[in-house]
Amino acid sequence: MPNSPSLGQATRKSFALTGRSRAFDRRTQAVRADIADVRLADQVFAPHYAAPMPLVLTAAAALVERPSADAEMLAQLAAGDVFEALDFAGGHAWGIAPGKGLVGYLPLSALGRGAA
Repeated sequence: MPNSPSLGQATRKSFALTGRSRAFDRRTQAVRADIADVRLADQVFAPHYAAPMPLVLTAAAALVERPSADAEMLAQLAAGDVFEALDFAGGHAWGIAPGKGLVGYLPLSALGRGAA
């Protein structure tokens, strides 16, 4: 069959944006000017989309609104909490703390490998 996916290939979901863009709460929805969570692809246009990479915190860390020393703390995460990373840069990971429902930055030093 010419149009059927071969083993190991996922079927792509087709979608289209319709209507006006809507405002997103950047504290709870992973959308930035340069990247967005792929799970929001049918709701927002972004130059790049990223699939979340589940990581486990190896140490307690503050989830902050931006990667700087004077950033507002959004939540305190504990060792063992899961963090869904979408982007890595400058010693920080940007993503979602699903247990808190918040989006922010964590230091890379607090993150281990994949979630259990």
